Amino acid sequence: MSTVDLDLLVQLGRQRWAVALIAALALRKGGRFVELLNALGTNRESLTRTLEGCIGAGWVMRNPGHGHPLRPEYILTEQGWRIASLCQSIEETRQQIGLAPASFTRWSLPIISQIGGGANRFNAISQGIIGANPRALTQSLKSLVGQRLVDRIVLAEYPPVPEYWLAPNGERLASAFDA
Repeated sequence: MSTVDLDLLVQLGRQRWAVALIAALALRKGGRFVELLNALGTNRESLTRTLEGCIGAGWVMRNPGHGHPLRPEYILTEQGWRIASLCQSIEETRQQIGLAPASFTRWSLPIISQIGGGANRFNAISQGIIGANPRALTQSLKSLVGQRLVDRIVLAEYPPVPEYWLAPNGERLASAFDA
């Protein structure tokens, strides 16, 4: 079972590029907007929204010493540094698995954490993730099955009951939460 706080994973999932952004800022000890844009491979609007979301969450801030050509424009806050190793671990695992940078949905990481913690049926997963509606969870589960992070098994009962288990790559990703 993961030792990471589920609320943190939900909060990280609010911005699709948050994990990659925090990992990049930690690796580079800060960064300018254009450098981050190139490092993440996203568009200006997505990066702007992600920066605003991370600033609002208290993970990233504008560098008060910015202005010198060698000083980064954005840096991690103390809270950002606390979660930086988690984000770097998730990013490294995502790259090793071969997933695209924006492959996770908003609920992907919390779902993987829930399934890794023993919640194998839809209702158990949804009860553990507060704020997710059934449609969003269903779409995220389908996406995770398609990415081969989660296996879906339908039990031969009446009525048929699907259960979800972490696939080997899903287990690797879940183990990244313990970094």
